[in-house]
Amino acid sequence: MTNKDKKEEKKKQPKKEKIKKTDKKQVEKKLSKEDYKNKYLRALADYQNLLKRSSEEKQEFAKFANENFLMDVIPVYDNLKVALKHINDEVESNGWVTGIKYVVKQFKNFLEGNGVEEIKTVGENFDHSTMEALKGKGEKVVKELKSGYKLKGKVIVAAKVELEG
Repeated sequence: MTNKDKKEEKKKQPKKEKIKKTDKKQVEKKLSKEDYKNKYLRALADYQNLLKRSSEEKQEFAKFANENFLMDVIPVYDNLKVALKHINDEVESNGWVTGIKYVVKQFKNFLEGNGVEEIKTVGENFDHSTMEALKGKGEKVVKELKSGYKLKGKVIVAAKVELEG
């Protein structure tokens, strides 16, 4: 080989390496574009999941936000109901008794309007998730000692009951 041939060969080799280097750079660019695209899509999905989760948490918070307030109101309602149970026939015709009955009705409507429902007990089978048995050992509830309440399906006050036997 002559010097000319060697020089030409050397010139050819760097071109091959340059081509290889540019090919590598193009491949790296493509890979980095795909990598960035995948990272972007993951970040977008994470963000959408965050929005969905925070929306669900807000709804859950709003659903039970007034639970503490209702827990303060329920004993007043219960006491008014107990007072009505102890009214005898002589006093029943008084105007203030009618007023108390009307207030109890307003309380009931207010509680129902805010998602509170009274737990049905008398004549029902004992349900340990909604009731607390204070007397008896049977399965049927014979007497309600204190009312229980649910707020939008969640038990907030367990009913105190007496069971048969």
